[in-house]
Amino acid sequence: MKKVVHTSGKRKTAIARGTVREGEGRVRINKRPIELYSPELARLKLTEPLTLAGELANDVDINVKVIGGGVMGQAEAARMVIAKGLVQWTNDMDLKEKYVQYDRTMLVGDPRRSEPKKYGGPGARARKQKSYRWIDKLFIFFYISDLLINF
Repeated sequence: MKKVVHTSGKRKTAIARGTVREGEGRVRINKRPIELYSPELARLKLTEPLTLAGELANDVDINVKVIGGGVMGQAEAARMVIAKGLVQWTNDMDLKEKYVQYDRTMLVGDPRRSEPKKYGGPGARARKQKSYRWIDKLFIFFYISDLLINF
């Protein structure tokens, strides 16, 4: 029976699931080779764990499926899957330490999530701006009416 490792990773609202199998070093994101992944900044983010792993990455095939989130959120979720999968496949503590030293979010998820919107404003924290304009209008109204009475 062949060895297969299943991993998952999250970033913001993006969720990635992946499998690591014995192979020739092929990496696919949503059935697309990593070399064709765009934009380039996201592709560079995805190749970081492979570059740090070196020759270890040439012995496995990695398939990743990503749903939800934006472009960079998906890239970072897939990057986490690749890094976790390689660490689980090799059981190499030196590789794990190398990933943690380079960027801890490769192995450990970021717990921050967006705060839900509340009433009384356009967002979670922003509120409608306080206006004192009605006080100015009131003051002008009484001032003019006082002038008219005394005239």
